Amino acid sequence: MTSSPAASRRPPGPLALGLESSANKIGIGVVALSGEILSNPRHTYVTPPGHGFLPRETAHHHLAHLLPLLRAALGEAGVTPADLACVCYTKGPGMGAPLQVAAAAARALSLLWGKPLVGVNHCVAHVEMGRAVTGAVDPVVLYVSGGNTQVIAYSEGRYRIFGETIDIAVGNCLDRFARVLELSNDPSPGYNIEQLAKKGEKFIDLPYVVKGMDVSFSGILSFIEATAIEKLKNNECTPADLCYSLQETLFAMLVEITERAMAHCDSKDVLIVGGVGCNERLQEMMRIMCAERGGRLFATDDRYCIDNGAMIAYTGLLAYAHGMTTPLEESTFTQRFRTDEVHAIWREKEMPMLTNIHAHAMAEVSKDEASVPTPIAVILVLFLPIQGNRILGKEARDMYFG
Repeated sequence: MTSSPAASRRPPGPLALGLESSANKIGIGVVALSGEILSNPRHTYVTPPGHGFLPRETAHHHLAHLLPLLRAALGEAGVTPADLACVCYTKGPGMGAPLQVAAAAARALSLLWGKPLVGVNHCVAHVEMGRAVTGAVDPVVLYVSGGNTQVIAYSEGRYRIFGETIDIAVGNCLDRFARVLELSNDPSPGYNIEQLAKKGEKFIDLPYVVKGMDVSFSGILSFIEATAIEKLKNNECTPADLCYSLQETLFAMLVEITERAMAHCDSKDVLIVGGVGCNERLQEMMRIMCAERGGRLFATDDRYCIDNGAMIAYTGLLAYAHGMTTPLEESTFTQRFRTDEVHAIWREKEMPMLTNIHAHAMAEVSKDEASVPTPIAVILVLFLPIQGNRILGKEARDMYFG
């Protein structure tokens, strides 16, 4: 999968627009069914050191950057709304208020442009993006991010979860420890832990919690939070030592359950996806394990590991190409949407791809109607309920934003 913003090099076949806003990043991408990325701009909500991001403030950030990103995505891709086959959005899982931004915007664009909607599972989108970028065919997948930690493999039409965290995600564990050390959230707390860990020289024993195919991180976090305060106060270690020890312990647990899944599935290939998948130390440890088993590791960089609109567009287009769309009345969003709930119909090789989808999707949209500024009024109307007491009372606004 490669980026190609020039309109003159536009790939044949249908194109899709994807909107992602499940956490602290909002991204909008334009992708072809061939897997070629025409554009993929995004923007991250960055909070001060020692702080996380709250749903209400994150949603307002996404709303502020939605239209500039939409213009950028269409402009970089060199396309108009008339060129698109469908509009895809993240249906879940994720944070409620941020998810609402992409869902409402997708509805508005679908109505204005006359395009079908496709709701996309965020986790499955990470997997499909990873497969498209790396060329991995049927790997065991380690999905690691701020909100999810799962070991996944495809079987009989669905991505089956072989193991997962029983409490917090590995990315959440890293992020929360970064707050203890008051590390910067720019570009991300996990990245800054990774850089600091490279300077660590002393390994500190931490709890190692693997339960069958599942892992637990909350106890490790509680232990190292208390340990950090005590040991740093007594000059027994450095922040770099703590970051190094935490990474080594967490990643060893992930490698263990991934290797067990490989043995169960009789697979030699591993694909790492999700924001934590950018971590070079995790990739190194997994690569060593795969090599010892005669296998291969597939991984990507931050362009594709981190949440982005292109992964939503591509996965939605795969579903759309096989006749799957989301009716407007069902275009909701949900904070809980399991990976194994999705019927990955595009993975079933006996299912032929529809041949007339691009022609079927083309709506009669005039140049004026297809211009990007047109959605502003409708999108603002959709989001008026979050703007203050003039529209909704405090109780209703709290329902939206927690």
